[in-house]
Amino acid sequence: MATVEYKGKTFEVDEDGFLARGMEQWCQEWVDYVKEQEGIQELTDDHWKVINVLQDYFKKNGIAPMVRILAKTTGYPLKRIYELFPSGPGKGACKMAGLPKPTGCV
Repeated sequence: MATVEYKGKTFEVDEDGFLARGMEQWCQEWVDYVKEQEGIQELTDDHWKVINVLQDYFKKNGIAPMVRILAKTTGYPLKRIYELFPSGPGKGACKMAGLPKPTGCV
C-alpha cells in the first residue's frame, strides 16, 4: 500500500490515491492535501456542502451517490460541481471527502 506524507501526517492510499481506510483516516490535513492537488485556492461553503453531502450519503448507503442525486441534494447543477472540483465529483470531491473511489457512481 502506498503512503502520502503531508503536513506531518501519513496517509495510506490505494493505487488511485484515495484513502485506503476511508473516512477513518480523514482529517483537515487530507482535505488540504487534496485541495492542493486539485489546484483549489480556497474551500468555500459550496465545497463543504458537497463534501458533507457525499459523506452523509456514504454513511447511510455505503456508496457514493450518483451524479444526479449529488446535484439534486446539493441544489448545484453538474457544471457548478465541476467548477468546485475541477477533476470532477468522483475523482476530486469523493477523494477530498475521504470516500473510496466510486465504481460507476458519481
